[in-house]
Amino acid sequence: MQEMRRQADRMGAIINDLLELSKLESSERMQDEQLLDIGGMLALIRRDVMAQESRPGQVTLRIESDAFLRGSETEMHSILSNLVSNAVKYTPPEGQVELRWWVDADGAHVSVKDTGVGIAAENIPRLTERFYRVDAGRARDLGGSGLGLAIVKHAVQRHDGKLSIESREGVGSTFTCHFPLSRVVPRERDVATG
Repeated sequence: MQEMRRQADRMGAIINDLLELSKLESSERMQDEQLLDIGGMLALIRRDVMAQESRPGQVTLRIESDAFLRGSETEMHSILSNLVSNAVKYTPPEGQVELRWWVDADGAHVSVKDTGVGIAAENIPRLTERFYRVDAGRARDLGGSGLGLAIVKHAVQRHDGKLSIESREGVGSTFTCHFPLSRVVPRERDVATG
């Protein structure tokens, strides 16, 4: 009975992910653009990860900008939570995950870096395909729908951005979302307090 419930939950998650991906693919414009505090969003996701029993030993946060990103809160949360969830899932308890947000002359960037199992170079180009699995057996054991990175890719593109993936087997992976400066909104400073 417990196995049936687990399978039903898994099927429900797949259906929800398919619906989310379909919505991202079918609508060209975001409906709910607002100013997003990416550093704050990462801090909340980190807090949730730290409350989990099964997690990497170290989850660090590097917030190097207080600027806002203009976009959809729902879609950005999906981007960040999918990337962090994957990093946590594939990083051993003694491993590390780093969440980073920064802005430079090229735009705004958010990255999730881990010291997990890594990904073979030949698999990287296909990672954002629907249902693509590097290792079907391991993925089945760890759960997930096989749609998370497809969702990330489409949501990043809807924010005029791109996703880059760097990985080495046995070393770890870094997933970075790059957004144009046109989406960055500097945080206004109170002149009196500086």
